[in-house]
Amino acid sequence: MSIPVIAIFDLGKTNKKFFLFNRQYETVYEKSIVLEETIDENGEECEDLPVLTGWMLKMLKEILENKLFDIKAINFSTYGASFVYLDISGNTLTPLYNYLKKYPELLHKQFYQQYGGEKKISLETSSPVLGSLNSGLQLYRLKYEKPELFRKIKYALHLPQYTSYLFSGKPVSEMTSIGCHTSLWNFKEKGYHDWVKAENLADLFPHILPSDTTHTVKISNISIKVGIGLHDSSAALIPYLFHFPEPFILISTGTWCISLNPFNDQPLTEKELMNDCLCYMSFRQKAVKASRLFAGHEHEETVKKLAVHYKKKPDYFKEVIFRKDLINQVGNEFTNSQVKLGTHASSFQFQSLNNFASYEEAYHQFIAAVMVQQKASLELIMTESVQHIYVDGGFSKNSVYMNLLALAFPALNVYKASLPQSSARGAALAIHESWNNDVFPRHLIEVTQIKPKFDEEL
Repeated sequence: MSIPVIAIFDLGKTNKKFFLFNRQYETVYEKSIVLEETIDENGEECEDLPVLTGWMLKMLKEILENKLFDIKAINFSTYGASFVYLDISGNTLTPLYNYLKKYPELLHKQFYQQYGGEKKISLETSSPVLGSLNSGLQLYRLKYEKPELFRKIKYALHLPQYTSYLFSGKPVSEMTSIGCHTSLWNFKEKGYHDWVKAENLADLFPHILPSDTTHTVKISNISIKVGIGLHDSSAALIPYLFHFPEPFILISTGTWCISLNPFNDQPLTEKELMNDCLCYMSFRQKAVKASRLFAGHEHEETVKKLAVHYKKKPDYFKEVIFRKDLINQVGNEFTNSQVKLGTHASSFQFQSLNNFASYEEAYHQFIAAVMVQQKASLELIMTESVQHIYVDGGFSKNSVYMNLLALAFPALNVYKASLPQSSARGAALAIHESWNNDVFPRHLIEVTQIKPKFDEEL
């Protein structure tokens, strides 16, 4: 008998993944690929949209022909800040521009001068000034740089909703994509920002539907529920919201350390904005205050230098265990109030490695410096109700980081969390009720509480 499954396309900037989950959300099939990029009309690298869509259609066709699986539903989790523009016939009009594409300075000045300045727009849309990462400004750019092409646009779909459209044929808008550093949404007024209306851009966005919406579609004569897609950062939060009813903060660690507080929906303040805070939107259409550190990137660069200086292998940091005798040397870091956040490197950049007798000592000092930033970053979005901090991703496996985090927040419960493919599983859970009659499983997330040991315990 074939296995009832949900198919999930989980599309990152580099890795494109395809999963099948059974009704207990266990992975029963997985495929991953890295697709070559192409270039846009300016010679800048970007996603090769025809290749991507071709791969997606091929993957689904193969699984539909595989008698081992019975596909009940499909959903999508993809990176955000990227638009696909469709004409009246449903054809794409432009390349899928890279959200890191440099934004024209003159157009930047024109936009913010016209609509009240960077601070005003950023506070009202909960979006730091990020150039092309503010996807609404990509559409603004197209209007003024390519007016003839702009006039051909029938729909502007964020990438998650375009991938859904591929299979459902239904153009829709969805809040986790709209509400993620797009500069499109006025969080206080709960509607598109005035500048969007003034530029007549809202007419290009289809109706907003709830994130758990599905369309019943016939594919190869099989009736399948097709979800409308989610922004991957918001999707990754969904399993935690399902599992943990008590207020928490999730620190998702990778290149960026993104701290998410789904229990803080207060408007963004000027101080928060200046320290690289923003708001995401949950799949329940509630604001999620977030703060960001580029700590994963700094870690990657720093351990390269440590390895060279101390003549160790590149990943030697994985063997470094938290030590009390070394933490005594760096404990005073926690009192440092002059902390720069966001993309700023930690204070360790000013240290000479000659000051440390060993790799271990230097590494403890480095993570302590990062923790000064992490503590400040968390405190920006902290609320009194929060009692738990969950850490997933690379730093969750880091003994020094996790113990220092627990020391930095002694009144809170700090946990290492393990949830493989969190964004993919989140996209599946978002439409649980549309395809799965089983009780929601409670075993998906493995957590281990971190309690630093001292004195006689060591």
